[in-house]
Amino acid sequence: MRYRVSHNTLYGYAEPVSLAHNETHLRPRDVGRQRVLAHRLEIDPTPAMVAERKDFFGNAVSYFSLERAHSHLRVTAISDLELAPAAEAPHALSRIPWHKVAGRVRAELSGATLEAVQFLLESPMVGTLPDLQRYAEKSFRQRWTLVEVVQDLMQRIHNDFRYDPGATTVATPLSQVFLDRRGVCQDFAHLAIACLRTQGLPARYVSGYIETLPPPGQQKLLGSDASHAWFSVYDPDAGWLDFDPTNNQIPMNQHITTAWGRDYSDVTPLRGVIFGGGAHRAEVAVDVEPRP
Repeated sequence: MRYRVSHNTLYGYAEPVSLAHNETHLRPRDVGRQRVLAHRLEIDPTPAMVAERKDFFGNAVSYFSLERAHSHLRVTAISDLELAPAAEAPHALSRIPWHKVAGRVRAELSGATLEAVQFLLESPMVGTLPDLQRYAEKSFRQRWTLVEVVQDLMQRIHNDFRYDPGATTVATPLSQVFLDRRGVCQDFAHLAIACLRTQGLPARYVSGYIETLPPPGQQKLLGSDASHAWFSVYDPDAGWLDFDPTNNQIPMNQHITTAWGRDYSDVTPLRGVIFGGGAHRAEVAVDVEPRP
């Protein structure tokens, strides 16, 4: 399947911005069954400088600076990519008991397993809270495999927490999300990651997109999609396995991976520093379109 992803961000400023430095995580990764065919970044006003790099996790990062006064900033990322269909998820290859994963991660200090150790540690937006440890323990039954416990945890988060776009912001602490039992995909991914880390399992945050379908008989609205987030857990034999608690499903043929890191703060789609601007507003519109 081929897709075109258009991610448009518009900032409007009450006062002119004299100088701005920004970076994006908007180019999807070439990973697994996913291959990027083309990608471009359209920036208005035209930046004084644009530079590309890879971050610590291997994600593509675009940096740009605006060095003259401007009253708005529009950043549009357009990506064409191919997602090869899969008959079954790689999770079928994972048969290891969950407690053996925790033991092997501590013992096998080499290769991919050594790299996974960093995803055991607390990160800026994901702390190992005692309440989350107690919440997680209900899923970690002694004889269950890694996939069984993570699927159970994913389903519990999906059932116990309400999707509510107005309940949180990017600054809402995880403890508040857990207390209020509501949030968005970013919050649910953080919850699962924190739970898994309390049990000694490496877990990372994945940002990207998901193809959404309109109700039967209705036409899909332009800009109605959104960026999405889920999580991965590490299996020393099968590699990283994805889970989507927002939709209670294993990502397969409709999830598009952009970047991964310890939590959202590592893979923010667009962030920067501005001088001036005063009050500002932000609008984001995303389209995920199947292509011939």
